[in-house]
Amino acid sequence: MERNSRIFVAGHKGLVGSAITRELGRLGYTSILTRERKELDLLDQSAVHDFFRNEAIDYVFLSAAKVGGILYNQTHQADFLYENLTISSNVIHASAEYGVKKLLYLGSSCIYPKYATQPIREEELLSGPLEPTNEGYALAKIVGLKLCEKYRSQYGKRFVSVMPTNLYGQNDRFHPEHSHVIPALMRRFHDAKLSNAEEVVIWGTGEPKREFLHVDDLASALMVVMDHYEENKTINIGTGVDCTIAELAEMLKRVVGFKGEIRFDTTKPDGTPRKVLDVSRMKALGWEPRINFEEGLRDTYLWALKEGIFTAPGAAAPLIAGHGLRPS
Repeated sequence: MERNSRIFVAGHKGLVGSAITRELGRLGYTSILTRERKELDLLDQSAVHDFFRNEAIDYVFLSAAKVGGILYNQTHQADFLYENLTISSNVIHASAEYGVKKLLYLGSSCIYPKYATQPIREEELLSGPLEPTNEGYALAKIVGLKLCEKYRSQYGKRFVSVMPTNLYGQNDRFHPEHSHVIPALMRRFHDAKLSNAEEVVIWGTGEPKREFLHVDDLASALMVVMDHYEENKTINIGTGVDCTIAELAEMLKRVVGFKGEIRFDTTKPDGTPRKVLDVSRMKALGWEPRINFEEGLRDTYLWALKEGIFTAPGAAAPLIAGHGLRPS
């Protein structure tokens, strides 16, 4: 990408899109195009085509998606399937029609098979059954990924897709029950600290292992992919290092400053025992994550405090509007 290239970030208000926009600005790109949903509804094919026709876009980061926590995802599978499929199809097709030089499509590691071999290699995609609670979202994202592959194979389009691991950071959602594990636990520890609670209860044994990547590290990796990766193969982005949920909880307890106990409710399910990505392809491009995990958690917590994300204990917790990715 040239510094004056016209770059469209789809989903710029969400966790990933906002990080991409910040990184592009930091690197000195001067023509970053963004649109809120009220300005451009990505579900409207005609509006999307008009936008691409009029804006002469050079590069696209497609991070827009309908996202939600496990319960909401499970109970709204038709919505997740339709909306994510439509967004991907509209933006990818318009990019092909109106001369976009390169498009980068954001998948998610939660679309890999439920029982994929660990660490998960890119070839594991479609090798087994999906997680049932996530099937609608996963199917839509897989189709978007395959659509990029087919446009590349049939028409020679420079469309590539990436598979990020679980993400956290600025502009995440901080609901105690309806967001993903890091912001949800951060919220619970914060509320417990304010109310002087004696304990925080976490589902399961604490033994499952998960991998986490700061969203600013993801954004730096995406710049490398956009500039240097030309294979018609999905590429994983992560740390390649995991931790147990119990270890994560202890880190969050320290970061937030909660003085009580952590209790694991072993009557509740653990979920998949382990999920970590094989990141060999990204390492071969010379990229490595730079943000220490606990420092990244602390920065995220301080950002949330500064932004007034947390309300008083017992009050309705706000959701941060915008698109992002669904880590699980």
